[in-house]
Amino acid sequence: MEYLERRRAMVEERLEAVCEASEPDDLAAQLEHVALSGGKRVRPTVTVLACEAAGGEGEDAVDFAVGIELVHNASLVVDDIIDESDVRRGTDSAWAAFGHGSALIASDGLLGEAFALFATDERAMEVVSEAMVELGEGEATELVAQPTTQTEYMELARRKTGALFRAAAQLGAVAADADDATVAAFGDYAEGVGVAFQIRDDVLDATADADDLGKPTGQDSEMDRPSLVEVTDLAPEEANDLARRTADDALAALDSVSIADEQAEEYLRDLAEFVVVRER
Repeated sequence: MEYLERRRAMVEERLEAVCEASEPDDLAAQLEHVALSGGKRVRPTVTVLACEAAGGEGEDAVDFAVGIELVHNASLVVDDIIDESDVRRGTDSAWAAFGHGSALIASDGLLGEAFALFATDERAMEVVSEAMVELGEGEATELVAQPTTQTEYMELARRKTGALFRAAAQLGAVAADADDATVAAFGDYAEGVGVAFQIRDDVLDATADADDLGKPTGQDSEMDRPSLVEVTDLAPEEANDLARRTADDALAALDSVSIADEQAEEYLRDLAEFVVVRER
């Protein structure tokens, strides 16, 4: 685990510096509340590992890794407002802590800091812009055109969750100066991991204890939100099987590229295994 912790520590240190440097001080405090309140840092870790697996140095991907984590946190602020969820990662959500207006400003601040980090690279900007479009379409679909079939659900999960995972891995490959085919393959891997992650999230929302999960459970049913369990009537075990098959497809995409760092690849493979068995 020391291998991963070193990479997470690089991301965490840079993330803290970016939030602290924001102005004015009140905004910096709000960004710190949102971005530094915990979290698994899965997406930025994927960025660093993808960079190394594609032949780059992890340090070269840290700014992109922090950027994608900031985008992710900005989306969570909006999610919590929509869901009226007052807890995130075991602490007050942004709107519960600061009010709706300040929470929205914090979300904008997170996005602004993120795009300042991406602006140094044209390909990075393209990757993240495409992901933001997909994410926005996914959020809109969830609100106004909820899925009624497994196929529709999977497309929503691809947009709402898979898109940022895809961008995370693509950014790592871009930081390694990989060719377009390699960037796309890493993206396919991470998108599958993200969709598997979302499926497992739906199962946990339906079955886990809120204290163990670190956020309220039963939200999907209460908010009439399109959960795989609700849309398809799949039993939790069947939904977990689908998550496993999706993760296997992600690993097949990883198999399609030449890997420069086998240890980084091993951890990317471990992630695909972890997202389908996690308990938080």
